Amino acid sequence: MSAPYDLARPIAISCGEPAGVGPELMEAAWQATRAQLPLLWVGDPRHLPATLPHRIVADPQEALDICPKALPVLPLAFEGSAARGVADPANAAGVIDAIACAVDLVQRGAASALCTLPIHKKALKDGADFAYPGHTEYLAALAGVSRVVMMLACDALRVVPATIHIPLSAVPAAFTPAVLEETVRITQSALRTQWGLAHPRIAIAGLNPHAGEGGAMGTQEQDWMFASCAKLRAEGIEVTDPLPPDTMFHSRARAAYDVAVCAYHDQALIPIKTLDFDRGVNVTLGLPFIRTSPDHGTAFDIAGKGIARPDSVIAALNMAARMARAAQS
Repeated sequence: MSAPYDLARPIAISCGEPAGVGPELMEAAWQATRAQLPLLWVGDPRHLPATLPHRIVADPQEALDICPKALPVLPLAFEGSAARGVADPANAAGVIDAIACAVDLVQRGAASALCTLPIHKKALKDGADFAYPGHTEYLAALAGVSRVVMMLACDALRVVPATIHIPLSAVPAAFTPAVLEETVRITQSALRTQWGLAHPRIAIAGLNPHAGEGGAMGTQEQDWMFASCAKLRAEGIEVTDPLPPDTMFHSRARAAYDVAVCAYHDQALIPIKTLDFDRGVNVTLGLPFIRTSPDHGTAFDIAGKGIARPDSVIAALNMAARMARAAQS
């Protein structure tokens, strides 16, 4: 083996939208990680930058020897062009196939984890009638699971929004005891099996200001959240009662928990994006394999200009590796 990797299998990387920043970020990410991480990129090699050395592989295990010298590529033929900044719907089927191929690699044990580069949902719908709202739902369908949970993570904080892309006005109806409890159970299980935490400490953010302040600022905490938290503790899960959201994200408070489960999207994402905007990682919990992704989109407006930052892709690869090590130990 040409590099002292401590992973026995490569990290599979689905190429994402070829007209976005994914291909150029892959070059910077490979340069930054090739001595530490075995990578395997799945996609059409025509879409990679000409300055990125790459080698075609037939067997994923070849990546371990090749990666220090060139990016290992499991090739797929796409039908469309790769003009930066302009999505070609003719590539939609290829992008979807790359995701499915990379998932197959992790599911059959040929890859240690999956890192997905950003897709463009409209291009997939226009070009291949993509039937899923996004990456996560497609991954859940491929894995045959009914519910997954989104985590955003960086070195300083992990957050899980129990409800995601819905209007704030819809949150009180959607945020139910069943949703909170299932989110916590999935989160606790993933932290144990994929992060190596024997007893994860889970903080619960109240829905209302000051966690309702005894019912004066909202009643959900008193009506059911305290009871749900007690139920989860009875199951052996280390979970707090609802905490005031405005006081649970400073440094001293964060030291008391391993993850914060929040009621809605912005309650979770504003703290982590404030703490580490460039290196946040999207992690999907509840899948039977490890999946990470950079916390940004295709960025068509800057694609090909050489100014896109690779921090989040590098962080996503390193986090996938850390989780894979924990899972195999």
